[in-house]
Amino acid sequence: MNTQILDFIHDPLSGDFNTLALQVFAYQFAHNLPYQRFCLARHQTPDTVKQWQDIPAVPTVAFKELDLTCGPPQKIFRTSGTSRGPQKRGRHLVPDLRLYQASALTHFADCLQPDRRKLRVLALIPSPELRPDSSLTQMTEWVVATSEHAGSAYFIDSGGIHLDAFTQAVTQVQHDGTPVCILAITSALVAFFDQCEAQGDRFTLPGGSRIMDTGGNKGQGRVISRNGFLQSCWRYLKVAGYYCVNEYGMTEMASQFYDNVLYNRFRRSNEPRYKIGPAWTRTLVVDPETLQEVPPGQSGILRHFDLANAGSVMAIQTEDLGYTVGEGFEITGRVLGSEPRGCALALDEFLGAQ
Repeated sequence: MNTQILDFIHDPLSGDFNTLALQVFAYQFAHNLPYQRFCLARHQTPDTVKQWQDIPAVPTVAFKELDLTCGPPQKIFRTSGTSRGPQKRGRHLVPDLRLYQASALTHFADCLQPDRRKLRVLALIPSPELRPDSSLTQMTEWVVATSEHAGSAYFIDSGGIHLDAFTQAVTQVQHDGTPVCILAITSALVAFFDQCEAQGDRFTLPGGSRIMDTGGNKGQGRVISRNGFLQSCWRYLKVAGYYCVNEYGMTEMASQFYDNVLYNRFRRSNEPRYKIGPAWTRTLVVDPETLQEVPPGQSGILRHFDLANAGSVMAIQTEDLGYTVGEGFEITGRVLGSEPRGCALALDEFLGAQ
């Protein structure tokens, strides 16, 4: 099974998504017992499900309650935090890291390296020593390893966010004239922009430099709009908006989604900015109350299907709001306060089946 998925990741023309999705569903039904109970309670089995859209989706909050895996984990990734206490952090048990690595690096290259340039990485992301169980840090480690640049570095560790050291690195990059790739938590980069404003700093990164930000504000630091963020990237670093790519991912998924802007620039496409996923994922937008698919363009809750999650659960019901656009989707926010009736019932249904 994993070999077929790896082949599909490296060559999407080597298989059919629906066929592989149904095979993954059958595998997970047989080997992931909590998921099997959930499917049986809904009378949805490999014998009755005939298309990927009907594969039962597990709410992300279920990853806080149970170990949803098809085998012993090679690594366990955990969410950064939760209001439900340290013992209720979401956890993703990954039996085969090859799937996550192949998925992460392949789509990252398509969306951040469409010119196939391997650049030095400046990471405003927690270091492996600080967050060894972070899926974002793991992805960054793989990107750093494939960049083949000894000067790549992290600027967040147990001592906090080292903005002065990051500023020194940016200053040196400007002097050297060699482009870099900045990978950052959005709020950390906003803190850098605020420091630049306070100190009167302005930089001009070499042409071809690019920025990937992720995570949004999440209640940390100053809230900034997407347009405001892009304007700040230009004001303080002279990186144009089409070289600024926002990443959307989650601990519970082995695949990520990215803004299409840099990908489109090298395809000479003028499509508007929105999130695109790799060929081994699909996304539906569903009604918050009924959890039924809504018409294209209508707002709802995002539901993802990820073949790279073959070792855990492929179908994930999120708490993120958005709508479909073009070949992807756009995110408008998250469910706030109490869960919509559909999401609450889905979680109750899942836990009740256990």
